[in-house]
Amino acid sequence: MKPVFHMQQLRKKHEGKENQALFANVTAEIADPTVIALLGVSGQGKSTLLRILASLEHADEGDIGLHNISQREMDPRLWRMKVCYVAQQSVMLTGSIEHNLKTVSLLHRIPYEDKLVNHLLPRLGLDHLDLSKSALELSGGEKQRISLLRALLLHPEVLLLDEITASLDRSSKQMVEQVLQEWHQQEGTTMIWVTHDIEQAKQISQTVWFMGEGTLLENCSTEAFFEQPATELARNYVQAPSVSYKEDPCPF
Repeated sequence: MKPVFHMQQLRKKHEGKENQALFANVTAEIADPTVIALLGVSGQGKSTLLRILASLEHADEGDIGLHNISQREMDPRLWRMKVCYVAQQSVMLTGSIEHNLKTVSLLHRIPYEDKLVNHLLPRLGLDHLDLSKSALELSGGEKQRISLLRALLLHPEVLLLDEITASLDRSSKQMVEQVLQEWHQQEGTTMIWVTHDIEQAKQISQTVWFMGEGTLLENCSTEAFFEQPATELARNYVQAPSVSYKEDPCPF
């Protein structure tokens, strides 16, 4: 059976340090659609890895494939439609919220799904928004959720999520988690989710990828990782305190 997604021997040089790798020998295969929590202390290159997987940056060595088709062999626009990245710091284009949502339809020449937008806005806690309002006036948490909705309109096969609930209060965070869990079940979308929230990782993922010592140090089921990490670095990580949500809700 062909894997859904794979990365093989990825290596990325450390910016400004040509002889030092940010990470190397990063290899993994996703056999079936799943939700993966990508964990590790800061500075391990987790966000960089997501950007490489999304073809927004390039690895210095190695290969990435979707259904055994190499990233190098696919048009970047088509790849980014199938393997979609949602950044922690969401970028909004000048113009209305609706214009930002419609951008993916215009760029990829696909129909704009009003029905899906109207369904997901309240599910994401955004039904209070006037879509004619300037997207640049949104709060950080609102931008994160609009950016996520914009990505879902592409119906990607692989969704790369970079701390997308970091600016959200508990209620909004739970809404996003619920929407994404249902989306995964209904659409069969594979998700690779960077989070520093241990409890979130336990709840949303089936697999853990743990970055450490300049590589993908552990790749196992979520249950196995949190019950008995294989390395001392991972054991220390699991035992460290974790902030599960913002104490001060972001303004709406």
